[in-house]
Amino acid sequence: MRKAFLSILLSLCLSLPLAAGGVQEPDGPTRVVKDVWNREVAIPEDVETIAAIGSMGPRMAAYLGVIDMLVGAEDSDIRTQSARYDYSLAYHDELKALPSVGKGGGSGENNAYPESLIMLQPDVIIAGFNAADCEELERQTGIPVVSIRYRTQGFIDEGFYRSLRIFASVVGKEERCEEILSYIDSCKKDLDGRTMDIPEDEKSRAYTGAVTFNGRHGFAFTYVDFPAFDAVNAINVADELLAGKIGEAADEAKASGTAYIGSNGFEVDPEKIMEWDPDIIFLDPGNMDLVSDEYRANPAFFRSLRAIQDGEVYTMPSTNAAGPNITYLLMNAYYAGIILFPDQFSDIDFRAKCAEIMEIMLGKDFYSEMEDGGLYYGKITIGG
Repeated sequence: MRKAFLSILLSLCLSLPLAAGGVQEPDGPTRVVKDVWNREVAIPEDVETIAAIGSMGPRMAAYLGVIDMLVGAEDSDIRTQSARYDYSLAYHDELKALPSVGKGGGSGENNAYPESLIMLQPDVIIAGFNAADCEELERQTGIPVVSIRYRTQGFIDEGFYRSLRIFASVVGKEERCEEILSYIDSCKKDLDGRTMDIPEDEKSRAYTGAVTFNGRHGFAFTYVDFPAFDAVNAINVADELLAGKIGEAADEAKASGTAYIGSNGFEVDPEKIMEWDPDIIFLDPGNMDLVSDEYRANPAFFRSLRAIQDGEVYTMPSTNAAGPNITYLLMNAYYAGIILFPDQFSDIDFRAKCAEIMEIMLGKDFYSEMEDGGLYYGKITIGG
């Protein structure tokens, strides 16, 4: 039965009048948008339906309030509500009711379901895919594909602003987009202003470990250019290795004016962590089972670190899942400020600030659901 169904869909696809390059000519007036790879894509003047797939696709649709424009959702959003995806905690009921249009995930590769997209015929596909994968999906479906591929570089950099504005321009939500970006700007200004004048020799030296980056990792997996630390001008001990880890990829993206897709996460030698001997450590609570296993295997290593001896170990929930959760990035930045610079952030009610961030970005305070999903804030004991 499924083979017969796919055969009918394939026949339908082949019968569509395609333009040069394999994209069906839209009916009526068109306009051209330029995506993150500087691809010029012709789309209908008035876009009424979309598919938002791949890294940041569904998330940006949620931030812009256009979930009702989606013709389908990805398997990762349909099957379960997950705290790993901030928008899932706000919109799972709506997403699970939609037909499947892709596998989901943040690899940048084309993992969409072309036959479903052909059947559903969205006006535009907005995808967090690499350039070649966007071209491939256009050939497969005859539907214009606009890429909004984004990976964090520093703390909510201009790459995010560009991607969200591209998405907003496709769906006609420029005003909502600027509201979001204005709020992010206000947070960035507030965070920076509280810490920008603190002398370096008065700052604690911080390390973030067990970060989730293209999968789960143990204690020695860390991050250069860590967003939460960058936001509050903190000292990240791993930034000693910054240039060698992201320099080439970042320079190439800047020179070409295209999206940055380098890798900020990496495994560091445990001896290097001992050499750094940070004052304060932050760990992803979702990976504490891995850290506990490592502690049992080598307790002497952990006990040698000053932060562990002093009980200065805190959670730092993962922000990455098919792209960065912007709500979590903002919350993590304020939490890092509260822990690293308590005097400068003494007036911040962290729980109230989280509620504000969630409600502005996604229209709902889902802090309790986030905690229930294993992403929480607080002091922890390694091996305890």
